[in-house]
Amino acid sequence: MRIDKYLWCMRYYKTRNMVTEACKKNHVTVNGLVAKPSKEVFPTDKITFRKDQITQIITVLDIPENRVGAKLVDIYRRNDTPAEAYQHLELLKLSKEHYRKNGTGRPTKKDRRDIDEFLPSPTLPEGEGDEPFIN
Repeated sequence: MRIDKYLWCMRYYKTRNMVTEACKKNHVTVNGLVAKPSKEVFPTDKITFRKDQITQIITVLDIPENRVGAKLVDIYRRNDTPAEAYQHLELLKLSKEHYRKNGTGRPTKKDRRDIDEFLPSPTLPEGEGDEPFIN
């Protein structure tokens, strides 16, 4: 099976086009060699690819016929990604939250919209704005 189809079947990417783009950017390797999207994958091959700031390492156990359900993925591959990679991703998420706490500093565009939605809209005093402007 082709590498693009295999990674799509294993639900690592939503579309085969996304896998193809990753292969073209040299983010996917098979047995240590950079893989083109048409590279054939066989059982016992070791696939390494970079996705979501994690270098995923998987070993092919079997080749599925079609895209498989999320619960059945473990039948066809073994995940050899070190646990430190996932811990690093958690630290990145926490550091992004720590960068700017809500309510400190200048409001973002989203904060501004939330404030505007919360406050009542300003109304014009009676009599103003009723007549058209004539010069």
